[in-house]
Amino acid sequence: MWPNGSSPGPCFRPTNITLEERRLIASPWFAASFCLVGLASNLLALSVLAGARQGGSHARSSFLTFLCGLVLTDFMGLLVTGVIVVSQHAILFDWRAVDPGCRLCQFMGVIMVFFGLCPLWLGTAMASERYLGITRPFSRPAAASQRRAWATVGLVWGSALALGLLPLLGVGRYTVQYPGSWCFLTLGAQPGDVAFGLLFSLLGSFSVGLSFLLNTVSVATLCHVYHGQEAAQQRPRDCEVEMMAQLTGIMVVASICWMPLLGLAVTVAPGSPPPASVSGAVDSLTHLFFQQTCPE
Repeated sequence: MWPNGSSPGPCFRPTNITLEERRLIASPWFAASFCLVGLASNLLALSVLAGARQGGSHARSSFLTFLCGLVLTDFMGLLVTGVIVVSQHAILFDWRAVDPGCRLCQFMGVIMVFFGLCPLWLGTAMASERYLGITRPFSRPAAASQRRAWATVGLVWGSALALGLLPLLGVGRYTVQYPGSWCFLTLGAQPGDVAFGLLFSLLGSFSVGLSFLLNTVSVATLCHVYHGQEAAQQRPRDCEVEMMAQLTGIMVVASICWMPLLGLAVTVAPGSPPPASVSGAVDSLTHLFFQQTCPE
């Protein structure tokens, strides 16, 4: 039931949570601390990457460009979403009163989808680059690799933004999520919600799966090379091992953070409205993931 008989905007759903419950659930200090640690870590990573790029070889230039794009994307995602979430936790504003037209909610929904999919797609681009660099090292000119990498990063950003804008064009909806401090896509029975939920989930799942496949082949190829060459011939491959270790770590973290959410979205999206238990699980899982901002 809505207060005072008012008509809610399209991004609001009935909720029974009280202000006191929100105060107990939402900790501004925890959210702010987590965001500050993440921002500081990303700034440190950017400074290290800046030094590595100056003295890096052509073999690492594309990988470092993708890694720089990934860290920059994570930094901006923490900064933009953190400002909204921490502010909401700090003052516990009523979203219906502050944003009756749902413009802030739609903006946050777009950036949540954008900053959520970009790391997965960039991880796939990095896996593809390492796969080609290891299995077909002479298939592309080294001089153009860095420009091509930046163009790929731009393409990933543009594609993720275009996907995030679909609910503004009528495909899917962004709604305020539990406990009322953030907005994300809606898992409902409406055709637009089903289509957008499936599209988001399948693209994310495909990205994680493709990264796993390419990284597995790359690691197997490196193992074969190391076991089939003398130690003196293995030295040039040391940087390849370092890059694959970093990429494998990124893939593992992304899989742990994303696959439970993507799996639930695929399960719920095709059917009728989810039951209360499933809906609560989705709300709790997505709230835990996005509020704590699992590192990329």
